[in-house]
Amino acid sequence: MEGKLRAVVFPGPEGPLEGLWREAAIRPCGSAVFAHPHPLHGGTLHNKVVYRAAKALAGAGYGTLRFNFRGVGLSAGRYDEGRGEMEDFRAAMAEAQRRGGAPLVAGGFSFGAAVALRAIAGDARVAAYIGVGLPLATETARELPLPEVPALFVVGERDGFGPPGLLRAFVGDSGRIVEIASGDHFLEGRLPALEEAIRRFLAEQPAAVPAP
Repeated sequence: MEGKLRAVVFPGPEGPLEGLWREAAIRPCGSAVFAHPHPLHGGTLHNKVVYRAAKALAGAGYGTLRFNFRGVGLSAGRYDEGRGEMEDFRAAMAEAQRRGGAPLVAGGFSFGAAVALRAIAGDARVAAYIGVGLPLATETARELPLPEVPALFVVGERDGFGPPGLLRAFVGDSGRIVEIASGDHFLEGRLPALEEAIRRFLAEQPAAVPAP
């Protein structure tokens, strides 16, 4: 069973932002935002990794918003090297909370994972973080903070943009790492394993218990 999907437009710092909102597939227990990869390399809310992550989040009871950063698709503005994109992500969190309530799960894929990690720092609404393919071997991930909430990091065994060894050194004991065997950065052919990792992680979070 899948929650209802609808196209949405919501206010962003540079103008309207385009998104897709998927309602929780089971009794709702909060909301989530999941961000797409690099805008200058074809990243959009329709990316396969983003789609599958959003599907897993909605299946676990979180109304889920995936959206286009500024300058992508119908979203207003221009690429801002991750700075303005953090503000876009915060605007998306506000929209997700308005639609699905708190607590919030925040995350993203590649560039989106790095943006999300920066955007949620110190935000008490966020109960968990999910980063897929965090690009630690690129400039995108320079001076990233460690998560302050329960965190899941998913990485392909053959990810050249954020190799597992580099990820382990960065995360330490600040989160859980799931390494997907034979997976590349885009987890080609391994997306069911991504969904399963997200489902397992969310099932263990206190926020996953539906509110009365």
